[in-house]
Amino acid sequence: MRKNTAPTVIAALLLAVVMITGMAGCGASAPSAPSAPSASGAQGSGAPASAPPAAPPAAPAETPNTRPVTVVWYPNESSNTHAEVRAEVGRLIEQATGRTVEQKTTTDYTIAIESIASGSADIAMAMGAVGYIEAKNKNPLVDVLFVNADSEGKLDGAKYFSWICVNRADADEYLSGGAYTIDNIKGQKISFVSNSSTSGFRVPTSSIIAHFTDDNLTEDDLLPDGNFFEEVYFGGSHQGSAINLVTGGADAAAFCDIELAPYIELISGEENTVGAVYAVKTGADAPFDAHAGKEFVVIACTPVFNGPNAYNPQNLSAAEIKAIQDLFTSAEVTGNELLFYDAAVEGAVGLYNKASSLGYILTADSWYDPYRN
Repeated sequence: MRKNTAPTVIAALLLAVVMITGMAGCGASAPSAPSAPSASGAQGSGAPASAPPAAPPAAPAETPNTRPVTVVWYPNESSNTHAEVRAEVGRLIEQATGRTVEQKTTTDYTIAIESIASGSADIAMAMGAVGYIEAKNKNPLVDVLFVNADSEGKLDGAKYFSWICVNRADADEYLSGGAYTIDNIKGQKISFVSNSSTSGFRVPTSSIIAHFTDDNLTEDDLLPDGNFFEEVYFGGSHQGSAINLVTGGADAAAFCDIELAPYIELISGEENTVGAVYAVKTGADAPFDAHAGKEFVVIACTPVFNGPNAYNPQNLSAAEIKAIQDLFTSAEVTGNELLFYDAAVEGAVGLYNKASSLGYILTADSWYDPYRN
């Protein structure tokens, strides 16, 4: 007799449906991560595995500074005479930084000083100590980039000379006991460079104050509103002050040796000494071209610390500043005849005569403390 198998079949089908439904529910959950291997390489014993440490986020790439490096110049180096020098300095800064260079020439010391202090210029070339100190007083971030060295490439003798000069035709008026003196400049017409000039104002006025002790002078007495001179002029540059002298507008004038070097030659006496006679060269650039042969005599001569080349770090990285310093103090630049020319070569013109200044050297801000005092 056959058994009735329908209830059995139905039960089996119901069980299968229940199992399939359960398996589908389990499939909706994410599978468990396998246990992390133990130190010996075996699987963990069932303890929860710790997640691997997350990788640190990638640092954002530094955006290169593509702004030009702006170089500002005093009026002394803003003339056509120094056009090649300015271009060469720009080329070297571009070589060191990989950035283009913009040149900023000026007609007034104050413009250059304000430019480096405000950051509208990044580098100020061939400043004087006083102008640099004025800029740093306005913005303490301004600092010395490098300075031109002495004839041995050192700092010991890194000096130039502040002159007070008179026309040769009048020089006998300034002789006393066979030697030149500034005794008779009182009541004369005098030309200075700028009241921000070290060698064209601060040093010569200090010398005058020290010489005329009985007059109890202050710097204000030597200004246009003072009562020591008949007239006081400011040439705006060393060249401008010298032009005031050779044209007869001033009886005496203050200016420095290095800024006049491209335009004059020694006629008699010893370089940078009282009594030395200089004349405007034939073929000198404007504004001296109309005054060839005009002679003048040095009646006072004072050594001055070489002026700094300064920087404002606002638009320059520390790496760029170091790269500029490394290049400019290198043998490559020391041998650059546009910056350090050989005065013995006919027609040679540059920034510094290498016979008295051989290359650039680093120095600290504190080197200029004597001028702060």
